[in-house]
Amino acid sequence: MPTEKQLKQQVQNGKMIESTDEMTEGYEKALKQILTVSGDTELMSAPAYYEQSLNAPSPNARASCISVIQDELGHGHIAYRLLEDLGESREELIYGREPHEFRNTYGFDQHIENFAELVTAHGLFDRAGIVLLGDIHENTSYAPWKRALTKVNKEEQFHLRHGETWMRRLANKNDKTRAKLQEAIDWMFPIGIEWFGLPDDKKKHDDQLEYRIKGKSNDELRQDWLSRSLPLMNELDLDVPAHYDEEREEYVIEYDMPIAFDAANKEWRYDEPISWSDVMDRWRSRGPANEKYVDLIQSGTVEVEV
Repeated sequence: MPTEKQLKQQVQNGKMIESTDEMTEGYEKALKQILTVSGDTELMSAPAYYEQSLNAPSPNARASCISVIQDELGHGHIAYRLLEDLGESREELIYGREPHEFRNTYGFDQHIENFAELVTAHGLFDRAGIVLLGDIHENTSYAPWKRALTKVNKEEQFHLRHGETWMRRLANKNDKTRAKLQEAIDWMFPIGIEWFGLPDDKKKHDDQLEYRIKGKSNDELRQDWLSRSLPLMNELDLDVPAHYDEEREEYVIEYDMPIAFDAANKEWRYDEPISWSDVMDRWRSRGPANEKYVDLIQSGTVEVEV
């Protein structure tokens, strides 16, 4: 078995890992962490999307929304199945944890309250998923995940197209639907910015990069998401707190991260700077829909007596 330093060097040189027999303790720990976040995020998107999918404005739209949910559950299953190969219990992961123990990204701890918010989540949050998982698919040293993500990435592209199509329709239909779309963007876009975690200069170490479980840093992923999201915002003439700076040749956020978030009212307080420690406390405390969504998943258990 190589040392941690040796394995990091080997994977940086292109070595692919197939099983736990080839992993060091550090590699396995880093892999489990990111797989858990991925699985929990995919799983919790399903109840977040569920209610408003039933309220879609047409049978075809409703069918597409339900298809997205079916895909997300399948993507969660993939991550949990890979965690099983690493010795974790899928039953325990899904049904044995308390709501606050789930590690999904914070966006899926919010109530999705109308169809405009639903399709904006498809357009922004699923885009964040594509950025993250696309990077892992291209760069990861863990071969089983790389193979599994071929299917996942194709399905996530469908979610994104669905979201973009409906965002365009709502932006161009009338003033009321445009206003609803802008209201959704107002709270969801900064969550998308926050989605990729701490800025690079705030991270003490990044084992996921060093073990080549992923290929890009948090700030690189954030720039990638902005580069794909802002053109759509500009096309639809929607207001967002970011722009491309030609002189710096990068996308610039128009406020000093991080800022406070009023979760009850889904409002960002741009004049109230906070620390990243405060943000991490908010993430760990979970959001207002956390218990509802976890209960919706866990209440589906059925005990069969033989």
